[in-house]
Amino acid sequence: MWVFDATPLIYLAKAERLALIRHLDDPRVIPEQVYEEVVTDGIEAGYTDGRRIEQQVEAGQFDIEAVDMTESQTQLESNPNLSAADAAVLACADIHDGIAVMDETYGRDVATTEGITTRGTAFLVLKFAQSSAISADEARKVIDTMIDEGWYCAPDVYTKIVRKLDSYSEKE
Repeated sequence: MWVFDATPLIYLAKAERLALIRHLDDPRVIPEQVYEEVVTDGIEAGYTDGRRIEQQVEAGQFDIEAVDMTESQTQLESNPNLSAADAAVLACADIHDGIAVMDETYGRDVATTEGITTRGTAFLVLKFAQSSAISADEARKVIDTMIDEGWYCAPDVYTKIVRKLDSYSEKE
């Protein structure tokens, strides 16, 4: 199960590539707290990415899940440095032995401590390129568009992404 946090949803939507998630085999879940933040509040604030996410939910690409924090074996809910949405993503991934898709360093650090697997937005884009869902050139455009839209990517990480995409291009 892939459990999505706000940032990957928002930036894949901004790059108009959120539909790529259909290439993920396992169920794709958005906790209610994240849905409220990115869709309900996002649309109310006038963000077009909120509407794009809503459209993918309506198309059946994601399931919305209520997360019962008491089912998780972690102390996520009591962590004052995690938002309710981040805690819900990690708890949902923990409960279902899934993968939390999140980019925030603190949340990923907490996940590591709690034994929860995480992957980030860049991982997904690389995965789509590796599986030929998109070309390496298209994947680079997705990464560049997300950065242009405000997605943070450290320069050394960007270099690693580009090198990996270049290695995929050589195989095409």
